[in-house]
Amino acid sequence: MSSIIQLLPDHVANQIAAGEVVQRPASVVKELLENAVDAKATDIKLIIKDAGKSLVQVIDNGVGMTVTDARLCFARHATSKIRQAEDLFSLGTKGFRGEALASIAAIAHMEMKTKQEQDELGTHIVIEGSKFVSQEVAVLPKGTSFAVKNLFYNIPARRNFLKSDTVEFRHVMDEFQRVALAHPNIHFSFYHNGSEMYNLPAAGYRQRIVGIMSGKTNEKLVPVNEDTDIINIQGFVCKPEFAKKNRGEQFFFVNDRFIKSGYLHHAVMAAYEGLLKDGSQPSYFLYLQVPPNTIDINIHPTKTEIKFDDESALYAILRASIKHSLGQFNVAPVLDFDRDSNLDTPYHYKDVEVGIPTIQVDGTFNPFTDDKTNQHYTKAGSGSRSGSYSSSSSSSSYSGSGSGSSSSYSGYSKRVEPTASWESLYVGLDTENPETIESSPFTFENEEVTSSLFNDDEVEQATQKTYQIHKKYIVSPIKSGMIIVDQQRAHQRILYEQFLLNMTVNQAASQQLLFPLDLFYSASEMKQIEELKPSLETTGFVFDDSKTEHLVVSGIPVNITESEVSLVIEQLLSDLQDGIPANSYSQNDTIAKSMAKSLAVKTGSYLTEKEQDNLVNGLFACKDPNISPFQKPTFITMRVEDIDKKFAL
Repeated sequence: MSSIIQLLPDHVANQIAAGEVVQRPASVVKELLENAVDAKATDIKLIIKDAGKSLVQVIDNGVGMTVTDARLCFARHATSKIRQAEDLFSLGTKGFRGEALASIAAIAHMEMKTKQEQDELGTHIVIEGSKFVSQEVAVLPKGTSFAVKNLFYNIPARRNFLKSDTVEFRHVMDEFQRVALAHPNIHFSFYHNGSEMYNLPAAGYRQRIVGIMSGKTNEKLVPVNEDTDIINIQGFVCKPEFAKKNRGEQFFFVNDRFIKSGYLHHAVMAAYEGLLKDGSQPSYFLYLQVPPNTIDINIHPTKTEIKFDDESALYAILRASIKHSLGQFNVAPVLDFDRDSNLDTPYHYKDVEVGIPTIQVDGTFNPFTDDKTNQHYTKAGSGSRSGSYSSSSSSSSYSGSGSGSSSSYSGYSKRVEPTASWESLYVGLDTENPETIESSPFTFENEEVTSSLFNDDEVEQATQKTYQIHKKYIVSPIKSGMIIVDQQRAHQRILYEQFLLNMTVNQAASQQLLFPLDLFYSASEMKQIEELKPSLETTGFVFDDSKTEHLVVSGIPVNITESEVSLVIEQLLSDLQDGIPANSYSQNDTIAKSMAKSLAVKTGSYLTEKEQDNLVNGLFACKDPNISPFQKPTFITMRVEDIDKKFAL
């Protein structure tokens, strides 16, 4: 009987390994960027085309490779980081498994150019599907260049699973940002389809964060610094008032490696307890340095999850350090009832000695001198007095006469004669004088209502009232009993159909803003907004295209206030984290749902009786009033028979 188990060929094994290492173009970007960082490069350039599907190229000025290393780096489990098993627990570099280049070369056309500084000539290698096509000597600059073309060309099924260019580009952007944030001492540049996306010179942590996130990020950052025997923490957290709906700007770096940790994220949220609104997420950029032997980074294929030896201690230190920073910079409230902020000494007077104040007196001042700018007072007569007071600055006059008991005042220089008694103005109004009425310039028109506009049933229905319960539900009586409406879901349904109708017929009304709004977002968010602009304009938004680094809103829909614009856009970006639908109808549907969620009246909001009536009437005027846009019931019905059964028990 022939043996059943057999060894797989290398090219098949490489394709299987590629399923773990290379999931999308962003995976290639991550591996190549990390290799460039490990090569001690000071300048790294990333070039992609078609979101990385056609080309991913990384050029660095690192140490380069010899001819032997250039050939050997494409072999399976070939690495320069590990010599023995114990090295796995003392790693200070990034790529170490030796599977990346072999896996990438198995599913793409790959071209490598490398040269060391001391060599006169470099090596140029071309590989297609794990097969070496050519290897030759070439004149090259110092460093290494990897170009990966036609990803998944030999695995069509994997290529069909790739998302749209927008989604894939966002994943590439995320990987680039993570590597660039972890290494601010390296100059990074990023080009997509010939356009420059980033050009980040070597700088500090704060400058690198501002350079990537752009906008007004600098004023949002609160520094965090803590040094203990267990962990060293550096970085920044954002002020609570700048919290967002999504979790896009949350970065943990452990030993200069980006990680994801729900446990550490919970520590950050605990530090913000009581400072954030419901559903808001703080932004943070935290760099943790721990001894390499206290972590295990080999528990996930992408190496984004790390196991710590003492997680509880790290949790407590991280939470305390963030809470201390928020309190130190007066971001968190401080309970001090005896302190009066008005008595605080300004910083520029802190070290100034107290001196005796000096008084300057003008000894030459004479209040009785005759000056044009001074006031004039004259006296005349002995038994009676009359005086005049004038001021050129106030243009007023005063006159008085008699023995001092009577006086008159006029606010103008021209004397106004007193009118007759005010009662005389109304004399004759109570008498009917046809001639007076006819001569009056006003005409009066009386209408007599001959019949009611409503029948008795409608009048009875109009007098029925709605009631709000716990600022959440609206109760309205009907013939068979009553209905209980969820005010938030009902308003979502109303707004959803309104926005969808406006986007379909493209007839949305817009109100122009006297002062346009400037909204700042990161580069990846701005790219998403640019693609959503045509759909948002159909809802009533008007954008100014003169600015490219931030969003300028000059017009908004009529049912949105200025303060709600940023909330609507942030909620929209949060809902589109998984990508913008390619279908126009699906895109409009997603935008309408997101805007309805943002603008709908929330649970806990008080509604007047008129607002309750409008909400109930608007709900039942919808095409589908039974469910919200998110497939949840908007109201329930209770019949009188059901209520009777409750009392019959």
